[in-house]
Amino acid sequence: VQLQASGGGSVQAGGSLRLSCAASGRPSNSYTTAWFRQAPGKEREFVAAFRRSTRATFYADSVKGRFTISTDSAKNTVYLQMNNLKPEDTALYSCAAAPNLIVSSLYLPEKYYYWGQGTLVTVSS
Repeated sequence: VQLQASGGGSVQAGGSLRLSCAASGRPSNSYTTAWFRQAPGKEREFVAAFRRSTRATFYADSVKGRFTISTDSAKNTVYLQMNNLKPEDTALYSCAAAPNLIVSSLYLPEKYYYWGQGTLVTVSS
């Protein structure tokens, strides 16, 4: 599975962006696709995940109510709609995928096998 992330950019606080993570091939229903982000000088952190087997979604507390993860199965693409962006959302956003993750593991970047390149999101105040 190869992943390609896109859609980053620069916006003012309160603005919106939609990130895309396109997968080559067709990940099976056992896969979880997630978004992580890393701000300068900080560790990579979980943002959101979509579990194909149950179509369940998971979010970090810091983005709940503002970000939405969704999928277009026909396009093998997972989206991250980001609304009401804040300066603290500024980071390099990367998508990742892995099969057969249990719920307690999907928040952990080291559990993911496949990674796309990052896309930079910059939010100015």
